[in-house]
Amino acid sequence: MRHQYPQLRLYLREDLTARLLERLSTGDLDVALIALPWASPEIETLTIGEDSFVLACPASHPLARRDSLVPADLIGQDLLLLEEGHCLRDHALSACHLPGPARGEGVLGTSLATLVQMVANGLGVTLLPEMATRCGILAGTEVVTRPVQNAGSRGIGLAWRPSSPRKAEFRLLGEALKAGMN
Repeated sequence: MRHQYPQLRLYLREDLTARLLERLSTGDLDVALIALPWASPEIETLTIGEDSFVLACPASHPLARRDSLVPADLIGQDLLLLEEGHCLRDHALSACHLPGPARGEGVLGTSLATLVQMVANGLGVTLLPEMATRCGILAGTEVVTRPVQNAGSRGIGLAWRPSSPRKAEFRLLGEALKAGMN
């Protein structure tokens, strides 16, 4: 995008989706890149891609010996999750049709990097977005990933206020990002 649009200036802010959308609704942000689905009548969205989930486990874990898994293979595993408030937690559990731990139970991380380190240290297994694994989050660890067959995925999309006069620009941005994801 920098080559195609050298004058484009994007100012990026990382945060929980709920906080990003709050800032979007107040006008502090123009557009947000979020994981979908996200039900809210206060936003319009454009899906730019899909992101599958993979199981991440230590290379020595019994599931690491398998070429692929099904969601039922994850039942009974020490599943490490992001803490409540992270939509990735809900998306991963929903995609694999898994119940979440009861409130206050389980080992919870605050970021994907933390979850990877917990897995690397043998505390359990986790579900990661395939997009994160392509970006090198496992580098320097002995954590491997395995596909989970018949698991859903999450959408990746742009969100903006329905009243925004810049909708056409956001759609153009979305199309450029979509082309870059392929």
